[in-house]
Amino acid sequence: MNRIAKLYFRYGTMGSAKTALLLTTAYNFEERGLKYLCMKPVIDTRDNRNVIRSRIGIERECRWIYNDSNIYEEMRQMLEKDLQSAPAWILVDEAQFLSRNQVDQLAAIVDDFSINVICYGLRTDFQGNLFEGSQRLFEMADTIDEVKSTCTCGRKTIMNARIDSKGDIITEGEQVEIGGNDRYVACCRKCWRNKKLERMRRSRLPFPELAE
Repeated sequence: MNRIAKLYFRYGTMGSAKTALLLTTAYNFEERGLKYLCMKPVIDTRDNRNVIRSRIGIERECRWIYNDSNIYEEMRQMLEKDLQSAPAWILVDEAQFLSRNQVDQLAAIVDDFSINVICYGLRTDFQGNLFEGSQRLFEMADTIDEVKSTCTCGRKTIMNARIDSKGDIITEGEQVEIGGNDRYVACCRKCWRNKKLERMRRSRLPFPELAE
């Protein structure tokens, strides 16, 4: 293998069609006869089967990445067993749930085995903080692309607001809580902040950013 490979990070908010983009890329690889492997952290439990599924209904089988998975070692063993079946591309969904070490392992796969890796995921959580996997991808990726989407106000979405059953924004809780449209809404920073302010006003709670 002498081709030049890269580690890519394509990030966006929830509902920005990141997964659909991954699945479309996989389809294009099939059409061109390119070997690829889809992977996904097992922490995303919305599907009982090992599949990557888009909100628009298309899906692909994938290989689970567990918390203790050594992706580099798994790939090394795969190549030793059958070099001819080695993928030219690895597509990773929900990459924000990767550990720092697993991102480094993917980078090593790119460098040592000349296999391209494209990671798709969120940038930040519902509080606006970087996920561990996303932070490491920003630090290590050769190419970083934003998958853009639009807020209801017309601005670009950058926040993933967590909401309750009434549609009110939630500001406290665990970083990881799997859910779809019933639990999250993508919005711009201004709308995200306004939703927080409105919740604080109705609850008569102080808003930290406005405290003297």
